[in-house]
Amino acid sequence: MHSLHTSSLYICTHKLTLIPSLSISIRSSIYPCVLGSKPMASVREKQEKEMHDVVRPFRRVPVDKPPFMLSQLKKAIPPHCFNRSIPRSFSYVFSDVSIAAILGYLAITFIPQLPYPLHFLAWPLYWAFQGCVCTGIWVIAHECGHHAFSDFTLLDDIVGLVLHSVLLVPYFSWKYSHRRHHSNTGSLERDEVFVPKQRSQISSISNFNASGRYYNRFACHFDPYGPIYSDRERAQIFISDVGVLSILYGLYHLGSKSSLGWIVCMYGVPLLIVNAFLVLITYLQHTHPSLPHYQSSEWDWLRGALATVDRDYGILNKVFHNITDTHVAHHLFSTMPHYHAMEATQAIKPILKDYYQFDGTPFPKALWREAKECLFVEPDEDAGSNKGVVWYRNKF
Repeated sequence: MHSLHTSSLYICTHKLTLIPSLSISIRSSIYPCVLGSKPMASVREKQEKEMHDVVRPFRRVPVDKPPFMLSQLKKAIPPHCFNRSIPRSFSYVFSDVSIAAILGYLAITFIPQLPYPLHFLAWPLYWAFQGCVCTGIWVIAHECGHHAFSDFTLLDDIVGLVLHSVLLVPYFSWKYSHRRHHSNTGSLERDEVFVPKQRSQISSISNFNASGRYYNRFACHFDPYGPIYSDRERAQIFISDVGVLSILYGLYHLGSKSSLGWIVCMYGVPLLIVNAFLVLITYLQHTHPSLPHYQSSEWDWLRGALATVDRDYGILNKVFHNITDTHVAHHLFSTMPHYHAMEATQAIKPILKDYYQFDGTPFPKALWREAKECLFVEPDEDAGSNKGVVWYRNKF
């Protein structure tokens, strides 16, 4: 793909066929460009900006050492963005839990009363809405794991443990493995999630690149003695297991008084949607044709943290507390609360420039594209001194 130059000369001498829908408007700007017509300047600049916005998601992230430091990015962000407010954080908990409770009440009260076949339509609507709201609850617990909920670690862990346990997530287990992901993002050897496979590790039959870090034995978030965790973390893994088992025990008793089908409809299907969204969101945040991954010879923390992309999920951005469209800022400053992340993102974009990636492709289309195009990684043939930098490929 040609990189887009903003000079008029480029538009005059190149026919951009990458985006057919814009080719006519680009050709129409050629003659004013040649004649230097000023009345068309603003129109031409608008066309160039639109073209840049469309092409940008496929422009590779620079892999050279960034010309800025983390301290410069932090200095550009208004100081209040790093303030964690207990009342404000709890307001999101109460809001999400209240909406989830209202949806549950409406489902219990009104769906069984609907005439056939309307209840077959009502249940999927409930599942979709409840699944989205509960994904937002998961995100708040995720903030607790990052110490972004309040200034008190104990409070963060209590809230996170309760919220994640209700969603059958082992809180401390996830907290520690996720912390290692943030510490090693973009590293082929040490990252924990969605580590892309290299050509030698993949076949044309099994060609989906989602995988985790390799361990020399079975690794499980519910195993306190698994290779993921250190000795000082094992007691808290037990606590996470107790939290999940407590919820399962409660569901068992609730099901014995109602039915398994009722539990599946009210709780099980929305939980599946939560997990589906978590996999989808995480996969698309770290999988994109423009994103590099690094072998140990090239990797450093800042370049790894920048090897991620912000996405647009429409109205779900707000439902998911902007974890979708502020992920770059989150990887740079993970203790920042989500309600300041949008402001922080706008503050650092002028410094990040091409190191910031945003793709507004609708997420169903993006998922299909990335699943087809991002099958494995390998260095460029002409990588030279950058052979430790690998890019997504789809041609075997």
